[in-house]
Amino acid sequence: MKQLVNFIFVALTFEGYLCKKALFDWENNLPKSNNTRDISQQDQEIDDLIEMLREDDETNLVGDQVEDVCADVHCGPGRTCEEGNCVCVKACVPERDPRRFVCSNLNRTHDSDCSVYRARCLCEEGSPECQTELHRHMHIEYYGSCREMSACQEDEITDFPRRMREWLDSVMEDLSEKGELTPHYKNILEAENIHLADHQDNQSSRRWSASAVWKWCDLDKHPHDNVVSRHELFPLRAPLYSLEHCISPFLDNCDKDDDHSITIQEWADCLELNLEDFVDQCETLGTMPH
Repeated sequence: MKQLVNFIFVALTFEGYLCKKALFDWENNLPKSNNTRDISQQDQEIDDLIEMLREDDETNLVGDQVEDVCADVHCGPGRTCEEGNCVCVKACVPERDPRRFVCSNLNRTHDSDCSVYRARCLCEEGSPECQTELHRHMHIEYYGSCREMSACQEDEITDFPRRMREWLDSVMEDLSEKGELTPHYKNILEAENIHLADHQDNQSSRRWSASAVWKWCDLDKHPHDNVVSRHELFPLRAPLYSLEHCISPFLDNCDKDDDHSITIQEWADCLELNLEDFVDQCETLGTMPH
């Protein structure tokens, strides 16, 4: 259909050109033979234009078909959509800036986050290119080359839930002031602040629940399954790692059953909060796991 429209448009344009050309020749009493070469040249240009439009139209049709097949397909990191299916990327482009390098939980420096995701994808797909079984659960710890980190002491890890609660609450308050919270969470935060002001209860589980569930639901994105995977923890873990050397062991401890994911119950327990205070607070939360 698009080809027919393009052809008609060009044909009409060419017809208009010939009419104007004939009128110009008549008004100036020029012999038609003097312009035969010009018209022949114009014919060739029109033919070339039609051919270009035909090729572009065919390319667009192919592109549209591919786009339609993959339009609603979300592939995780290290994967790409091909003919409607998610497959591991063929290769990764190394980062030139060392600050964009990443350190994995295997304490190995990679020249791009893509290489970590691809290595894990190959193992998950059972590819012969899978390096070791450990790579199946490989994830990024932080940006930059791997370096020696001081060990997290027992008293630090014991106090870490409090520090994490206060940090999340501060971040959520800051986003609210900047107008960057969704109306759902903004209303919850305002309601909680009113409740706390009326009851002067700044240290209860309810005091921290709004920001805790906001961050957990913010991390649970692709797929949205009411479980936060090790990969989904990356936006929380990586920026803090160099500042908070206890963040990694803290998050590891949250995964009580060691299944490489954190449920909302585990998240509540990890932050020493009551799960009941989380109910109905997550904007996209489905059935609440128990």
